[in-house]
Amino acid sequence: MLTIPFIRTNTEQTIAGLKKKRFADAEAIVKQILELDEVRKNLLQQAEQALEKSNAIAREIGGLMKSGQTQEAEAKKAETAELKIKIKEFGEAAKKAEQDVQDVLVTLPNLPHSSVPEGKTADDNEITLTWGKVPSFDFEPLAHWDLIKKYDIIDFDLGNKITGAGFPVYKGKGARLQRALINFFLDEAIKAGYYEIQPPILINEDSGFGTGQLPDKEGQMYITQAEGLYLIPTAEVPITNLYRDVILTEKDLPIKNVGHTPCFRREAGSWGAHVRGLNRLHQFDKIEIVQIRKPEESYQALEEMSTYVQGLLQKLGLHYRVLRLCGGDMGFASALTYDMEAWSGAQNRWLEVSSVSNFETFQANRLKLRMKVDGKSVLCHTLNGSALALPRIVASILENNQTKDGIKIPEVLVPYCGFSVIQ
Repeated sequence: MLTIPFIRTNTEQTIAGLKKKRFADAEAIVKQILELDEVRKNLLQQAEQALEKSNAIAREIGGLMKSGQTQEAEAKKAETAELKIKIKEFGEAAKKAEQDVQDVLVTLPNLPHSSVPEGKTADDNEITLTWGKVPSFDFEPLAHWDLIKKYDIIDFDLGNKITGAGFPVYKGKGARLQRALINFFLDEAIKAGYYEIQPPILINEDSGFGTGQLPDKEGQMYITQAEGLYLIPTAEVPITNLYRDVILTEKDLPIKNVGHTPCFRREAGSWGAHVRGLNRLHQFDKIEIVQIRKPEESYQALEEMSTYVQGLLQKLGLHYRVLRLCGGDMGFASALTYDMEAWSGAQNRWLEVSSVSNFETFQANRLKLRMKVDGKSVLCHTLNGSALALPRIVASILENNQTKDGIKIPEVLVPYCGFSVIQ
């Protein structure tokens, strides 16, 4: 979350950053925040002045009482009573003004890093790297939604029967491939120095606020009716919230965590090939990596995380590309995001399989996640990334590795699967 001191000191930078993120009425909102804060400060100043006057009168009353001037002392007491009422009113008004400021502040997205390109939509994202080759076939390849029916490995009809659209049932070798990918991704993360966490998949409102899902994305999350708990959209939320209201030391950093969870998102929705099959689901599995770093190290860490995720895609033999997201396509809390997209051999299109982001101090400010440096508390930087999200990885593996006689399993997964081909 942005802070008043930062906005006041860097007003033009704030407005420019909000505009780059396509935030509506940036200038008017910033002006409103600064005006509300001035009202708050003036009210506090008036309360302080009234308190000083009240204290001075109280001293006068003591002198008047000692000198026997009872009538004058009583008049002064009445004056202090009125001042106490005013002090309370000023204080309450200042609290309301402060809440008004906070209510507006929480609607502001994080400001983009200077390297973030201008742009409105995904079409304006910058391609920074492409790896591998487009798979070729000597037959007409099938899309994964046809392959899963042909080999009876994932069933959308059963999922629809049990729950609804967007909740597939994985069966036989489909379930084993799913489990193999989870274990492979976790093992690779642990080898890379990440510490495994198995967090709850329900969160409270404070956790959703801490990482920026609330109040921005409440319409995209499932919520339990009785308890008001949210099903997580990503393991980023509970894992990062492990450090809410925590003060770390320099020796504690860097923190590198990894966790596998199911993820739940309501927005799966529209019709068309781009959301067909595994391309977009209401429930899916994902392995998430989370880092907490010193501010001066966070962008180096972001590049390391991007390289690590790319290494997973390379080990799976998937043709992929890396995008630097433009301002208009970035997430609410992110300062800089890289998306990794794998090639879909039968759909002939790119599928997003990972986002790796640096949030700088945006989440840490909401979380009150700090570190001690030379006796002073400073906000940490938080980062996270998908390593990886399973549905589109499965779709790409199925489509890219299909043959006339079956689907070949990437070599690194064979020990995890226990089979080398789906037939």
